[in-house]
Order: sequence, then C-alpha cells, then structure tokens
Amino acid sequence: MALQITTLAERPELGSVLWNMDHTWPQFMLNDPIADLFYAIADTIYPEYVLVADDDGEPGRLVARACMIPYRADGAELPDDGWDGVIRRGWLARERGERPDAVSALEISVRRDLQGKGLSSIMLGAMRDHAARLGFDELVAPVRPNRKHLEPRTPMTEYAYRTREDGLPHDAWLRVHVRAGGKIVKVAPRSMVVAGTPAEWRKWTGLPFDRTGVVEVPGALSPVHCHVEHDYAVYVEPNVWVSHPLRPLPA
Repeated sequence: MALQITTLAERPELGSVLWNMDHTWPQFMLNDPIADLFYAIADTIYPEYVLVADDDGEPGRLVARACMIPYRADGAELPDDGWDGVIRRGWLARERGERPDAVSALEISVRRDLQGKGLSSIMLGAMRDHAARLGFDELVAPVRPNRKHLEPRTPMTEYAYRTREDGLPHDAWLRVHVRAGGKIVKVAPRSMVVAGTPAEWRKWTGLPFDRTGVVEVPGALSPVHCHVEHDYAVYVEPNVWVSHPLRPLPA
C-alpha cells in the first residue's frame, strides 16, 4: 500500500466520499448535536484541517481521515467540555471573526477492514506535522481511549492514568499518543453529551431502554442515564486531554 496523505483542500474531490468510509463509530455517537458545527461544514469551511488518505491501489477510496479544528483558547486551560467544547469554541471564533490561537484534533478514523495495521499512528504523525506547518506550536486532543468501553463503570480519572510495567499507558490508543510525544494533561469529564428519548436510544442501540437507571451500551465509555418517567436518556462521555508540543515545519 502506497499511502497518500493530503488535505481535503488539496483533494476537494474526496469531499463527496469523506463520510462514506466504513467505520466503527457507534451509532449513538453520531447524534451529538454539537458535531454539526464542524462536520456539516468541514468540506467547505475547514478543508485545510481535514487530512485524507488513500492509496495507489484504490485511488479515490478513503483509507483513513483525520480532522482538526482551530479555536480560540486565550490562554485558558484545556476545557472540561473537551470535544464539544473545542468545536463550539472553533465555531464561535469563526462567527466573531476572531483569529484562532489553538488547534485540536477531533478524530482519526481508519477504514474498518484496515484497522490494526498501524494506520492510526501514521495519521497521528501526519496530523502533528500538518498542525506545525500551519504555525501552531501545540496540538491538543480530547482522546477517546479505545479500550475504556470494556470498563464503562471505571472512572476515567482512574483509567486514564493506569500504566503498564514499562510506564506507558495501559490503554493502547493513549499509548500511541504518548509514544508520538504527547503528554496526558487531564480528564475532560463531559467531553461529549448525547441526549435523546428512550425511543431514540432504542433505535440507536437496539437495547430496550424501558427502565429508569443506568444502562451499559456497547461502545460507550460510561453508562447512559435513563429516566423513563421523564422520557429522556443522557450519555456524558469523558475523554482524556493529551498535549502534543510541536516543532515548526516549513509550509
């Protein structure tokens, strides 16, 4: 595989297939309303911040994508509302005509049939390099640990700092970030919020959602809180803030 990684600005023809790539995101995660402030306009407003990868064997068919968003930090510490927070801040900066002073990763997605081949690490490296070329000295990332869903009741404050004997993070995706030069900074306790009726959650998950209480949902990093009497269920996902210091690269 001869991987070609470019920006969507360089390959605008890939905008039509950007979201068609077979992925492993749980259905419920596609229903965070804040996401529309980036994803609905990514190909027109943020193409310079979207990396796309294909290969010479299947030109035009995505192998992976990586998305970032510039936002206004004003020197504040990384926000507790993580993923939702940087998207909202990025949207507000654009609406107000403010110059972004920070950039955050939003996702790295690899085509389902190519997962486990080290492409996520390659895309992370490409994202770091591209952020440096854009003039940023730091790339931050509200990381979604890829094994946390196996322990939904374990607090993220415990899980995020669990290490192996070699001192590297227990979680494989956090380990990739640390090996790439990232540093775990803090937990973002309410990084993504997805709210819906029990009927909507039944559609998204295939689970009954017919009793009040916490519901463990496959793929969720924490339990969903269901209130049948009030006709809603809410998922609050914690992520882990990782900081990647960058070296300036030529544009």
